[in-house]
Amino acid sequence: MFPVLFLLFVGMPLLEILVLIQVGSVIGGLNTILLLVVTAVIGAALVRGQGMQAYQKAQQRMAMGEMPGIQLAEGILIFVAGLMFVTPGLITDVFAVLLLIPPVRQVLAKKMMARMQVQMSGGASFTSFGFRSSGQSSPFQQRPGAGPDSGRTFDGEYSEKEEERRRLERENSDRN
Repeated sequence: MFPVLFLLFVGMPLLEILVLIQVGSVIGGLNTILLLVVTAVIGAALVRGQGMQAYQKAQQRMAMGEMPGIQLAEGILIFVAGLMFVTPGLITDVFAVLLLIPPVRQVLAKKMMARMQVQMSGGASFTSFGFRSSGQSSPFQQRPGAGPDSGRTFDGEYSEKEEERRRLERENSDRN
């Protein structure tokens, strides 16, 4: 995980700077800055349009009583594309354009949904990237023998008056 984060937060900006220097030496510094601004504006417009389409598709699926899983995953990818467009750099803009191509986005959304599938039959454990099937029990799964008749549960009552009485007893014992 650390190498991925290192590449993302250190390597990618360095690569972006290198590309910007190279492009700036060819087309000029002012033109490079203008290019970054134009790609951010055009990208924001594309993201807005495609984001609205994904939102409408998700609403249609919900109106039909279906879960809009793929549409939500596509919405997340469109959001990521928007973040990439407003991040200064040409490499991130290329990746953002790829995320806005519907067939590419649909394939990535399906892979994303498949990765996030929870398979409760084999047990599931939460990881930082989603759920992973495992043989170990999960906090979301009923363990054998756990339940109201297993002897592990207890019944109790709580009242604020009882809590207030205990607080007063503690204060009195602290004074003595």
